[in-house]
Amino acid sequence: MSAQTTARPGAREVSLGSIGDLRARGRAVVEIDGVGIGVFAIGDEVRAYLNICPHMGGPACQGKIMPRTLEVVSDTKQSLGLAFSKDDLHIVCPWHGYEFDMRTGAHPANPRIRLRPVPVRVVAGEVRVSVGGT
Repeated sequence: MSAQTTARPGAREVSLGSIGDLRARGRAVVEIDGVGIGVFAIGDEVRAYLNICPHMGGPACQGKIMPRTLEVVSDTKQSLGLAFSKDDLHIVCPWHGYEFDMRTGAHPANPRIRLRPVPVRVVAGEVRVSVGGT
């Protein structure tokens, strides 16, 4: 399992339960000290983000999870319609439809727009997020 960011000094770790439970559900959206956090099991990886869409503050981590939609283009640059990615999963903010890559938190058209990551790791089969700190 990979942690997506390192914990800040003074942060504390909070256990969210077993990795098996998270995998079975696919995600958990929790509130810790008044802060909403979405935690996702994506294959062998775990990712966590603040549950705040950078567009207008919607609950992005509560949105629909779906494969990235791609436009299929022929060698002659003609559109052949839409298809779903076999590799990339996105989460779609329920307020306005902004999409974010589940592994990176980045918006597909503008990678500067992204969900804010929360440090997360798996220790002895237990999912832990780091909260607080400076």
